[in-house]
Amino acid sequence: MPPRTITISDLGLRISAVLPRMCLSGPTETPLIFKASFVGILRVVIEERALFTHKQITPQSFGVQGYEYKYSNCTGRRKALLIGINYIGTKAQLKGCINDVNNVKQFLVQHGYAEGDIVVLTDDQTQMVKVPMRANIIKAIGWLVNGAQPNDSLFFHYSGHGSQVPDQDGDEEDGIDETIVPLDYETSGQIIDDELHARLVQPLPAGVRLTALFDSCHSGSVLDLPYTYSTKGVLKEPNLAKEVGEGLLQAAKSYIINDQTNMLKGLKALGEMVMKGGPNEDAYEKTKRTKTAPADVVMFSGSKDDQTSADANEGGVPTGAMSFAFIKVMNKAPQQTYLSLLQNMREIMVDKYTQKPQFSASHPIDVNLQFIF
Repeated sequence: MPPRTITISDLGLRISAVLPRMCLSGPTETPLIFKASFVGILRVVIEERALFTHKQITPQSFGVQGYEYKYSNCTGRRKALLIGINYIGTKAQLKGCINDVNNVKQFLVQHGYAEGDIVVLTDDQTQMVKVPMRANIIKAIGWLVNGAQPNDSLFFHYSGHGSQVPDQDGDEEDGIDETIVPLDYETSGQIIDDELHARLVQPLPAGVRLTALFDSCHSGSVLDLPYTYSTKGVLKEPNLAKEVGEGLLQAAKSYIINDQTNMLKGLKALGEMVMKGGPNEDAYEKTKRTKTAPADVVMFSGSKDDQTSADANEGGVPTGAMSFAFIKVMNKAPQQTYLSLLQNMREIMVDKYTQKPQFSASHPIDVNLQFIF
């Protein structure tokens, strides 16, 4: 099978931001093409070639045939669960997660959420019931979804560590489940994406909005939502050649900003995927079949499944890069579509961080609709 050529414009990435020192003629006149071929090991040839401008791609979506779902108008009750874990005093300590929760809470109150309808779990609290232990997180999720009615609006925010474990039920394209990491994970275990989906998504009836914001590593599919959209508004599907191209760009950017650890991690993950033969399309179809849901669930996550998320510093204050970008975009221009919000968050983060925010949904969605919450 001849190698497939992948253009940067196909990947929806900006050359000037990703490879600034390799751009010889500006960001659009002379894009680069990656050629990837597999002969025992991965060989990559980078060559310069002029390309024609691509036509505008209209948003597309498709779902499980005959499956009914309903948008929420978000005029009902509003509830929010915000979880921030700094892992204080541990080897895995972070700095910005509690700040993220405080900032998101302030943002939600400014947009009509009542403080009495917001539950906060952070590891700096004195009441044990408010500390983000696994059992407390599960109980709080139950509170969030319990009694939800059409047009209610629920908001879930998690800022903390994310991880990965081997997939057990065959619904992961890469064979790996994504997780969030409670404070007591060493004794009580992590919470995998299948359980998060079962507890956060499945109980909700049609017409209930759940907006989920994950600022954690490996969070691209942490809710197991089947429909992930690109910054062009196009539904993503398993594609080995495209994944290889994006992985190479990611490694190149990590090299440029001297992030050797993430560069090596990215190349290792890329090699493992190639050896497996690429993304598992059967798993993708299973996810669509079993995880499409009638509720109106949307998720913005801080990174792809194979990426880490930055514990950043903005204006001298520790913060998560994703949480910071979300609030900054919404405060600057509240009238965002789902697509423009994703694009604008990417724009804020692209020059400073290697991670790429992701947008996914429980059902096919018109990404040009206004984002409401």
